[in-house]
Amino acid sequence: MDNKNVFVAIALSMSVLLFWGAFFEAPKKDSQNLQTNNQIQQKTDNSITPNANQTPTINQINDKKKLSREDSINKSERIKIENENIIGSISLNGGLIDDISFKNHKKKVNGKKNIEFLNPYQSENGFYVESGWASVGNNIKVPTKNSKWVVEGNKVLTDKSPIIIKWDNKEGVIFKKKIELDEKYLFKISQEIQNNSPKNIELYPYAQITRNKIPDDIQNFYISHEGFIGVFDDELKEDDYDDIEDKKIVRETNEGWLGITDKYWMTVLVPEKGKNFKSTFQYNEAFKANYIINDPIKINSSLSETNNFRLFVAAKEVDTIDTYAEAQNINKLDLVIDWGWFYFFTKPLFFVIDYLFKLSGNFGIAIVLITLAIRALFFPLANFSFRSMAKMKAVTPEMTRLKELHKDDKVKLQQEMMALYRKEKINPASGCLPVLIQIPFFFAIYKMLFISLEMRHQPFFGWIKDLSAADPTSIFNLFGLIPWDPPSFMIIGIWPILMGASMWVQQKLNPAPTDPIQAKIFAFFPLFLTIILASFPSGLVVYWTVNNILTIAQQWVINKNTTVKTN
Repeated sequence: MDNKNVFVAIALSMSVLLFWGAFFEAPKKDSQNLQTNNQIQQKTDNSITPNANQTPTINQINDKKKLSREDSINKSERIKIENENIIGSISLNGGLIDDISFKNHKKKVNGKKNIEFLNPYQSENGFYVESGWASVGNNIKVPTKNSKWVVEGNKVLTDKSPIIIKWDNKEGVIFKKKIELDEKYLFKISQEIQNNSPKNIELYPYAQITRNKIPDDIQNFYISHEGFIGVFDDELKEDDYDDIEDKKIVRETNEGWLGITDKYWMTVLVPEKGKNFKSTFQYNEAFKANYIINDPIKINSSLSETNNFRLFVAAKEVDTIDTYAEAQNINKLDLVIDWGWFYFFTKPLFFVIDYLFKLSGNFGIAIVLITLAIRALFFPLANFSFRSMAKMKAVTPEMTRLKELHKDDKVKLQQEMMALYRKEKINPASGCLPVLIQIPFFFAIYKMLFISLEMRHQPFFGWIKDLSAADPTSIFNLFGLIPWDPPSFMIIGIWPILMGASMWVQQKLNPAPTDPIQAKIFAFFPLFLTIILASFPSGLVVYWTVNNILTIAQQWVINKNTTVKTN
């Protein structure tokens, strides 16, 4: 009983590192498999698989040619895209949005090269958005990924000048796309069909995001979801890449959105409101997230019809995404940022630290300030817990004496220990409740710091140039004094060592285990965490270290002023 509170605290701390999925990954329901008559059939061209009396299935096979990104862009005629936040182009071969870079986010700290997000399909890292129309039975010639579109009027897409592209099927049907861009990351796409043929036609509008392969920088860490995402009938769904490799996932809904998300970036499709659609997440030579409207649009002879959808190719900036969710009336779009189960703690904490960042001008200082604020908030509870632990530590010699005195009489030992607890007014479990109450806040701030794009490439002091990256120094080259770059597993920086040292000091202030095996395990624990946390973002390690130091100060004062009488 004397070490129960310590064991609880350690077990909960270990869960942070080892069992993130149990806390942060939303439970996933078994997704329905697509029925046989809706399965994709492999073809050699870009077409729509016909299914009589059913919504057609989008079926497009990737070009196997692999070119460099630059060569792929130069290969096709293009329309330039640019506003204050993005730069890129649209390929007139297929009308694909396949070249987008983020102007305000760089690949490296203090670098000049932008984050390149969308890439042409011929490149190895092909990642692009296509849209169009599907025909049941392929009885109407529709544009494909290789169709040559032409520009009408303006040839540069900006937030002040939309563009219009056109494709003629030479059978009396003209397809047009009007593409608008706002000042940030939102594309509004209007797809028009002009039916100049003598017959009435029916077509199904669709849009699709295709990614050739899993991104090289994916972290595969449960703290942050990367992969397929969507909201269908008010329910958030998240599917990993390996889930989609195993099976195709199909959902039907009257309202929602879908896309592919990275840790810091996202591509999201929002179908026209009020249209029932079928969404498909699948792997077919490439990863695909698409939707198709279930009810056909009927275009009588000599008439025209239009379908609209919205596309976000965006950096996951909290204020920007929240503004879009509200202004565009898109339900739960803010959940594209993976706030986790403790959303109601995590997101408010972000706004607090963002305010402190704007106030101080340094994200590292903001981390220190919010750590101080949380410690102040829980100061009374921590005091209660630490006083209990201090009393437990103070009576440890007496407990050791009683165990030695009554080592052959367990019942008598238990009676004597309970009498000691009553005399000193000690509740052996009193330190557990405060720890449990603080756990949601602990996980929330940990999660918030890990996923925040706002922390990316933010410096602290000295050698920390990016709080979202691990401490770059290493004890194995004497923190840069020896001209040698150790392998990644040997990168144990100054801040992780400070964290481990502070944990060791904190451990010494707690009641020591009487069991020698337990004592050895406890002694190893700070070293273990130092090695584990060495690869974590330095912002997280700064938070943990500062929190440890504040805990040490509080415990030391309490221990110094806590006495017991055991005689």
